[in-house]
Amino acid sequence: MGSDGNQIHAMFFPYMAPGHMMPMVDMARMFAAFGAKVTIIITTMNALRIKNVIDRDVKLGRDITLEIISLPSTEVGLPEGCENVISAPTPEMSIKLFHAIELLQPKIKKLFSDLHPDCIVSDSLCPWTLDIANELGIARIAFNGSGFFNLCLSENITHYEPHKSIESETETFVVPGLPDEVTLTRSQLPDIVKAKNKFSELFDNFYELEPGYADHCRNVLGIKAWHIGPVSLVNRDTVDKVDRGEKTSISKHDCINWLDCKKPRSVLYICFGSLTRFNKKQTTEIAYALEASGHPFIWVVGKVSKTSNDEFEDEEQEQWLPKGFEDKIKENGHGLLVRGWAPQVLILEHEAIGGFVTHCGWNSILEGVVAGVPFITWPIFAEQFYNEKLVTQVLNLGVSIGNEVWKAWATEDSLVIKSGDDILMAINAVMGDTEEAIDMNKRAKKLGELAKKAVEEGHSSYNDLKRLIEDIKMHRISKSNGVIENSGNA
Repeated sequence: MGSDGNQIHAMFFPYMAPGHMMPMVDMARMFAAFGAKVTIIITTMNALRIKNVIDRDVKLGRDITLEIISLPSTEVGLPEGCENVISAPTPEMSIKLFHAIELLQPKIKKLFSDLHPDCIVSDSLCPWTLDIANELGIARIAFNGSGFFNLCLSENITHYEPHKSIESETETFVVPGLPDEVTLTRSQLPDIVKAKNKFSELFDNFYELEPGYADHCRNVLGIKAWHIGPVSLVNRDTVDKVDRGEKTSISKHDCINWLDCKKPRSVLYICFGSLTRFNKKQTTEIAYALEASGHPFIWVVGKVSKTSNDEFEDEEQEQWLPKGFEDKIKENGHGLLVRGWAPQVLILEHEAIGGFVTHCGWNSILEGVVAGVPFITWPIFAEQFYNEKLVTQVLNLGVSIGNEVWKAWATEDSLVIKSGDDILMAINAVMGDTEEAIDMNKRAKKLGELAKKAVEEGHSSYNDLKRLIEDIKMHRISKSNGVIENSGNA
C-alpha cells in the first residue's frame, strides 16, 4: 500500500450470523493482506469465534485488530451470551437479537466518530450504518452476502412484479430483463417479496462465476459494485480452514483420514447450513436415500425441529436418526456423521468428494464452486431459491431436489417432506456415471479452477479488490476537496 500516509483504514461491522460473519471477516483479512489498516467491530462472544485466526494474521505482520463491544442481550429478553443467530433458534429470539443489534447504534457511532476511518464496511442488514456514515462524512460500503445473480433477480422481480400476474402458487413465470431465461414459482419467493410480515422484515463472488450478471448489475441496473471473492480462499492454511466459523465437532485428522480411504469423487457431502432444522420425518427419508444410494457420505446433522408429537426435552436436542442407523454406518464405514459444525472448506476440497447436497446458502455455493464439485440443491428460505436457479438453470452445475415452497422455519407443520425416492433420484443424477453427470463434473471442475485463479495477482477478483482500495483512496482525496459520493456494494 506504500507509505503509512497512504494506508487506508477500513472498519468492518459484520452481522451476527455465521453466513454473514465468516465471509465478512474473510474480506477484512483480504483488506489487511493488501496492506490496509483494518478494525473489526465485534461483540464479546463473537470475538471468541475469530480471535485465533486474527491473532495469526497479526503474527504475519498484518495491521488488523478487534474492537470488542458488549451486546445488550438481556435488555431485549435474550439470555446472557446469546450474540449470534446460531444461538437464537426461534423467530422470536432472532427478532430480539436484531433489536439488540439496533441498540448498538450509539456505541457504533461513537467508534466511527472517534476513529474516523476512511471507509465503513457494514452488512446490508444494518442500513442505519449508512445514516451514521453520511452524518460523519465517511464512505460506507454495503456488504452483500450474495452474488450479482441474486441482486439482478431481486431487482427485476421488484421492478416488473411478474409474480402478480399469475393465478396460482405453483405456476411458473419468467423473470423479465435478465441475460438468461430464469423461471420461478410464486411459492419459491421469499415472504418479504410477496407480503410483509414481522419476521420477513429482518430479511462476494468472482466475475467468472456470473459475468453476464456482473455486467448487468453494473451497466443496466447502475449499481456500483466490486466482485472480490471467493473470499474463503483467504484461508490458505489447514488451521485457518478448521477455525473458520464455529468450533468443529470432529477433529480434522478423523475427517481427513476417513476421506483418504475413499476413492476420488465417490463421497457425497450433505450439509444444510447452521440455521435449517428438519423434523424427524424428513431426516428419516434422507437416511433412507443415503443408505440406498450405495455411495459413501459425510452428513452434517444439526438440530431437529420440535413438534407437539416429538418426545424430546427441548428444541436443542440433536438430530433424530433412524434406530440403528448410526451404529450400522460406523460398522460398515459407509458414512460419517458430523454433529454440529463441520470444517466444510476442508472437506469439500478433498479429492474424494463427488457431490454436495446443499441448502444453497451463498457461502456454501461458493465453497462448492471453489472445490469443483456439482450440487444437489435443496433451498429452504432467504435468497436460497434464487441461488438454486443460478446453479441449475444458468451454470448447469447441479440438479434440484424439487423443493418448491419457501419457508422461514422448517417444522413438521410447515415443511413439505421430500421422499427418500426423490432424494435418491437426485443423488444418482449427480453421483452416477451417466453422460450428463460426467459433463456436470467437468463443468464444475473447470469453474473451480477459474475460482482459484480469480484471487491470484492480475486476475479478476484480485484486480477488483485493488480497484476498491484505490476507490477508497480517491474518496479520501475527493472528500478533502469537498466531494463525497457515499455508496457502493461489495
